Amino acid sequence: MRFDIILSFIILLIGLYGLATGKTVIKSIICLSIIQTAIVFLLLGLSYSSEASVPILAEDTLVMVDPLPQALMITTIVIGAAITALALSFSIKIFQKFGTLNWHELMRKD
Repeated sequence: MRFDIILSFIILLIGLYGLATGKTVIKSIICLSIIQTAIVFLLLGLSYSSEASVPILAEDTLVMVDPLPQALMITTIVIGAAITALALSFSIKIFQKFGTLNWHELMRKD
């Protein structure tokens, strides 16, 4: 098994553990961002090939790296950053309305 895939799963488990044990909205948002990063690392690791060359510099077209997973992961990073910013702005509004970001207190105030 390759080291990058194992590292991706470890980061994913750290994010899931933090999401399960996080008591505040901010910690949950950060853990979701960590999970997204782990998935990006995993998909980039799965699409990696050490024998392939870069498509733009390849002279022989037999073994080239597929640029589609890399382009999709860049799009995922940008969308993830926008969703994280939106979630953090929602957490500010939640704090202004309820005075807390603790999940248990928010469920009781509902």
